[in-house]
Amino acid sequence: MKAGRVIGNIWATRKEERLAGLKLLVVQPIDLLDSCPIEPPIVVADIIGAGVGETVLYVSGSSARGAAGGLDIPVDATIVGIVDGHEIDDMGGER
Repeated sequence: MKAGRVIGNIWATRKEERLAGLKLLVVQPIDLLDSCPIEPPIVVADIIGAGVGETVLYVSGSSARGAAGGLDIPVDATIVGIVDGHEIDDMGGER
């Protein structure tokens, strides 16, 4: 799993029929230690009702397709959790 922040919505009135019913969001992958972006934003399927500004957990590859409803669903990433909070003990060390 990876962490990210929802930064936008995607609307597509015409899309592959297996995507019907899936909400699409734009997620900025982040480093949980400092919430800084670590990769370019990606489009993800949302199966749990996340919203803009929320920190989320997402999966990719076959895990994303399975979470979205089947291995034949054409998605690369799917949100599987909304982060309520987190605590990381960095042991006082440097990164």
